[in-house]
Amino acid sequence: MDSPICLVKNSDGELCLEPEAIDYLMGLKQKVVVVAVVGLYRTGKSYLMNKLAQRKRGFALGATIQSKTKGIWMWCVPHPEKTDHTLVLLDTEGLGDVEKGDSKNDAWIFSLAILLSSTLVYNSRGTIDNDAVEKLQYVNELTEMIKVKSTTDDEEEGEGTQFAQFFPNFVWTVRDFTLQLEIDGREITPDQYLENSLQLKKGTSKKINDYNLPRQCIRNFFPSRKCFVFPFPTTPDNMHRLDSMDEAELSESFREVADTFCRFIFQESRMKTVIGGHTLTGEMLGHLVTTYVETIAKGNVPCLGNAVLAMAKIENQAAVDEGLAVYQKGMEDVKALFPVDINQLSENQLRSETEATQAFMKRSFKDENGEFLKALAEAIGNHTADLVKQNKDASEKKCEALLENLSAQMDHWMKEGRYATPGGYELYRNHHDNMVEQYRAEPNKGVGAEEFLELFLKGKSAESNSILQADKQLTKKDKKLQAEMKKTAELEQEKAASKEKQAEMEHNIENNRISQENYLKEMEEKMEKERKQQQQEFNRTLDRRMQEQKYLLEMGHKEKAELMRQEIEEIKKNNQLERDANTQNQKALLELFKQQAEEQNKKMGILIEELKNRPQIPPCNVM
Repeated sequence: MDSPICLVKNSDGELCLEPEAIDYLMGLKQKVVVVAVVGLYRTGKSYLMNKLAQRKRGFALGATIQSKTKGIWMWCVPHPEKTDHTLVLLDTEGLGDVEKGDSKNDAWIFSLAILLSSTLVYNSRGTIDNDAVEKLQYVNELTEMIKVKSTTDDEEEGEGTQFAQFFPNFVWTVRDFTLQLEIDGREITPDQYLENSLQLKKGTSKKINDYNLPRQCIRNFFPSRKCFVFPFPTTPDNMHRLDSMDEAELSESFREVADTFCRFIFQESRMKTVIGGHTLTGEMLGHLVTTYVETIAKGNVPCLGNAVLAMAKIENQAAVDEGLAVYQKGMEDVKALFPVDINQLSENQLRSETEATQAFMKRSFKDENGEFLKALAEAIGNHTADLVKQNKDASEKKCEALLENLSAQMDHWMKEGRYATPGGYELYRNHHDNMVEQYRAEPNKGVGAEEFLELFLKGKSAESNSILQADKQLTKKDKKLQAEMKKTAELEQEKAASKEKQAEMEHNIENNRISQENYLKEMEEKMEKERKQQQQEFNRTLDRRMQEQKYLLEMGHKEKAELMRQEIEEIKKNNQLERDANTQNQKALLELFKQQAEEQNKKMGILIEELKNRPQIPPCNVM
């Protein structure tokens, strides 16, 4: 993307999507790292985004008191350090724009930035004082603007833990900073400066509660925090031409902080994930932003859980389509060789099916009931059945052509009456047996060769009987003997065709067994991967809550620390219950797939038994 484009348009306080930007995201298959910047208008947010894009110009800077960015603008660039990843930069409309005068609209912009990003940069100017913290008022409104789960339980929705588990990392950038980083004469880091500014005061008065509320919200919702303090980039007289100045013209201290900031974002900003730890591509991000903005436009509150489920449904269907496409492509080579034998067809089928399942598993997520995996298996099964029919038809066509060619001389002699002479039947049988021998010696006939031969020979049965009965060289006894031998040969051919069919069915059963084992193996690996992702996500959240509890104890907030301890215990309990429920669901799903496989094999086994129990060939009575 050469330059930024508008992603979410803000027109007269109404948010709407820009189709061009959504189309671009929908075509972006790479995984994404999403960095959004928010903050008061005219504080230099766009300049930071241009630095991250490693371009001098891009997002509009502006040199007046008027806000330039409206809505949310997006710039997708190759990630500087992660191969095959895209860095998505979101520059948001300045908060507190006096021309707009709509705090509700500001809150939605802020909420969208949180919902879409993996790193949120909050940009302010001057110092992190009480005024700066209070201007981050929208943090206090998050529980009203965003829901984690679709529930009516206000207490559950009010828990900062749920938000902390799914919210982005938080980076506070302080612009035009002129103070010394010192506390009581001791030099501190920017991170320590931020943490000191977010310390809670002791007491329960209204004044203290008002002071603590925004700080407690920031601590709860954004447990991962980082701070950068930027000095003035240049003199006040040159600020209006900041976007056109060469790097060398900027102050060295500003450039050092800017470079450190960019390195941190490039190295530490994680890929965008959703509930369950699933990593998003640009296409999936497109689905998310569409769901969120459309929800807001309807006057409803965006729900992370519902949005992820809606996205999962779309993505899982796409995973089915992709898996089927992989299977179809994998079968093209063998399809070009039709007819082929059952072994060659099965070998390609199993390999392509495994590749298709892996492609599906790589893309799918939250397919909790196995609905979409079943859909893929059914689609592959239908395509396989079609290929089996095509191969059977190609085999029949080749076998018919071969038999027609091999029997052409016999047909010619039949018309000439060469078999309608004394001794003609023996000549006919010799030619007949030679034709069958040549047919069986012909390679690459595909499947059902004996079955096609059986049908062909049955078609010639009347012709053979006619020649036998017309042969005046044979006695009545000879004719009876030859008829019995002919009957035995026909039954032997029927047996060969039945044996061939039985072998094919047994091969299919083994093929199904291997296929089902592969499905179960891929499912178990996918489930285990998702379990690990969820546990890692939970462990990060728990660790941060425990750190916060430790901080509260150290600061003497015993009551808050006790509430945090109780919250941690509740988190552990709920996590264990959720893990147990997921384990049971997964076991049930695996068992269902096993039962379905057993039922299929049982049906095939019954058909094989029916073939085995066909009447045996009676002994030939030559007397």
